[in-house]
Amino acid sequence: MTAGRALVALASFGFALLLLVQILHTTGTIAAGFSDWRPILIAYVVWAVAFGIGQVLTRGERGQRALFLLPAVFFTVAVVIFPTIFGLYIASLDWNLSSVEGPRFSGFDNVRGILNDTYYWNALGNMIFYTVAVLGEYAIAFGLALLLSAEVRARRFFRVVFLLPMMLSPVAVSWMIGKSLLEYRFGPAATLARDLGWDNPAFFASPWMARLSIQAMDAWVSIPFIMIILLAGLQAMPKEVQEAAKVDGANGWQSFWHVTFPIMLPVSITVLIIRIIFKLKLADIVINVTAGGPGGATDTVSSFIYRVYRDRSNVGYGTALAMVYLLMIIFLLTVLLRLSKRWTQKVG
Repeated sequence: MTAGRALVALASFGFALLLLVQILHTTGTIAAGFSDWRPILIAYVVWAVAFGIGQVLTRGERGQRALFLLPAVFFTVAVVIFPTIFGLYIASLDWNLSSVEGPRFSGFDNVRGILNDTYYWNALGNMIFYTVAVLGEYAIAFGLALLLSAEVRARRFFRVVFLLPMMLSPVAVSWMIGKSLLEYRFGPAATLARDLGWDNPAFFASPWMARLSIQAMDAWVSIPFIMIILLAGLQAMPKEVQEAAKVDGANGWQSFWHVTFPIMLPVSITVLIIRIIFKLKLADIVINVTAGGPGGATDTVSSFIYRVYRDRSNVGYGTALAMVYLLMIIFLLTVLLRLSKRWTQKVG
């Protein structure tokens, strides 16, 4: 048992030491180090093997069973934890690709820059608007799911029709709707709006109209996703419960509010959280249709980070923006999960 723990401790110390030396070498703090990160990758593999052997020596048969989980653990470390740590390191650099000086350690300068960046806070405010709009998407999707779960004619046909937008790429939707259907000179939507009396139907000219247009396009693609999950939940709901409500004299609204909605609450919370996660990544439609305009009115945090990388070539600042946004998302989802758990227990 002692040999296994000693092996794990020695391998972990050696890997951490090599990683620290390489980071200090890369930042120019010390001369010792490697010319590239390949030795660190080899050291990681050696540490992984030593960790596995150490588990077997320490835990015996339980350690052998744990070995089956190690590939998943090491994969998670390689594709999630290590990139996150590397992102934190990049966020501490003053690294602009257009500069000949290369990356330089700048501490928390990028974070201080974020606090004074009005464009970033504007994008964050837009992101709050887009995220709150998920509740509207949910209400529409729930109505469609209730409609398609009822005994109506051509139900299968309508299910396929309503799912069609979900099959399209957001980039295709950007060009099909944003660049053609809503085009303010020759687009059919603009022509129809003029016929109805709207003198200047420019859907992306004013800030609020542009935000609503972007939200409408994203909702058009996303509502079928929410609808199909809610529809599956409705189909799995026991029919006897609703029949019992009818026997007790409940009307349609009472049956929905007191029976259907509480039973569907776990499904609703799950699909809302998934949809919020997708919404927090909204960028492709904004980039393709408005490029964040007019004046940053439609910018999301993701599209703003993309433009920092592309337009300013500022790798350090863009990564700092991404890491701060990641921390915000983790905090938001943690709060949402706690609140949803309490609400489910209270309603249930």
